[in-house]
Amino acid sequence: MVSTCFYFQVHQPYRLRNYTIFDIGENHDYFDHPKNKEILNKVAGKCYIPANKVMLDILNNVPEFKLSYSFSGILLDQLEEYSPDALTSFQELVDTGRVELLSETYHHSLSFLYSKEEFRDQVRMHKRKIKKLFNYSPKVFRNTELIYNNELASYVEDMGYKGIIAEGADHILGWRSPNFLYKPAASKSIKLILKNYKLSDDIAFRFSEKSWKDWPLTAPKFCQWLNAANGSGNCINLFMDYETFGEHQWEDTGIFKFLRHLPEEILKHPDNDFATPSELVKRYPVMGELDIHNPISWADVERDLSAWLGNRMQQASLRRIYDLERSIKLSQDKSLLDDWRKLQISDHFYYMCTKWFSDGDVHKYFNPYDSPYESFINFTNAINDIMIRLKDEDRRGRIINRASIIEESVS
Repeated sequence: MVSTCFYFQVHQPYRLRNYTIFDIGENHDYFDHPKNKEILNKVAGKCYIPANKVMLDILNNVPEFKLSYSFSGILLDQLEEYSPDALTSFQELVDTGRVELLSETYHHSLSFLYSKEEFRDQVRMHKRKIKKLFNYSPKVFRNTELIYNNELASYVEDMGYKGIIAEGADHILGWRSPNFLYKPAASKSIKLILKNYKLSDDIAFRFSEKSWKDWPLTAPKFCQWLNAANGSGNCINLFMDYETFGEHQWEDTGIFKFLRHLPEEILKHPDNDFATPSELVKRYPVMGELDIHNPISWADVERDLSAWLGNRMQQASLRRIYDLERSIKLSQDKSLLDDWRKLQISDHFYYMCTKWFSDGDVHKYFNPYDSPYESFINFTNAINDIMIRLKDEDRRGRIINRASIIEESVS
C-alpha cells in the first residue's frame, strides 16, 4: 500500500515599506500596510478561497481524502485583519475532521539557528494561535522552509512532537528513497517524513511550463508516476506552497481542474490511500537512520541555507536582529517586541539574496524590491530605529528607577 500525503505551507510575510534614513528616530512604522493588505486579498481571491472550495468539495465527495496545512502565525493575523472569509473557509476544512494542522514558528523565522529560547517562545505562540482559531493541537512539526538537521529533530522531540517533516534532498538520501519514514540520528522515537520533491515540483513548478517534455500534466499521467512507487515505498509526500493553486499556477492553466480530479484518480489503484503526517507516523515503521548535521531546506537547487545566509548582507542582518534579543525582552515593551519579531520573518533575508543564476527567476518572482540591496537598506534602517527605541526605553527606565529611589528615600 502507498499512502499519499498532501501538505501545504500557507504563509504571507509582512513586507517592509520604503523606510529611509530620514525615518529613523521619527517614524517607528516599518511595514507597508497597504501593500500587505493588497497582496493578502489578491492571494485570498486567487488561491485561498477558490482552492478551499475545491478541497471542501473533495472532502465531501471523497470520504478517503485527507490533507494537512501549516499556517504561519503572521498569515493567520493577516487573514483575521484583511480576509476573515478566507479564514472561515480554512476553519470549515478543519471542521471536517480530515485536515491535520502542523506546528511551526509563529513568525516564519530562522530562530532555531540563532536562539533556542526565541524558537521555543514562537512555537508556543503558534500552538496557542492554532488552538484559539481551530481548537486544534498539532502533533507534527515543520520548521520554516523545511529547514532541518539532527539537532532540530532532537529538540522538537523533547517538546513532545511525534513527527517532523523535511526535504527529501538527493545529497542526504543517496541511494535511499523519500517514500519511507526515517529515524533522525540522536533522536529516540520521533519520525522523519520526507518530501518527494520530484513529484511535488511537477505540480508546483512545472505544471504550466509548456517547454517541459511532459506538458500538459493530467491527473491520469501524474498518477502513473505515483503508482510506480507501489512495492517500493510506503508514502508519497506531496509538499508545496498552497499558493501553487491559483497564484503561482493561474486558474487558466487548468490547475484547479487537475486538483479536483487527482484524488479520485489516485484511488483508482486498489493499493492507494491517503494519510496525514500523524497517520504516517502511527502507520509505518522507520526504514533506517538519517544523519543530517548540516541544515537542509526545500529552497533552490542547493537545498541548503544559502537563500537566506548566502551573502554578507544576509549574515550581518541576521546577527544584528538576534543580538538585540536580550535587550528587547528586558525592555518589556510589547510594541517593540512585536516589531522585533516581525523583523525576524525569513522573507526579509530571502529578499536580500543575490543568487541570480540557477534560481534567479524564483527569487525575482517573490522579491517586492527592485534589488536585494534595496531590501537590505530598508531592513538596516529599521534595525537602527529599533536601537534608538531601545536606548529611549533604557533612558526612561533609568529615570523611573531614579524617581522611585528618591521617593523611597523621602518616605
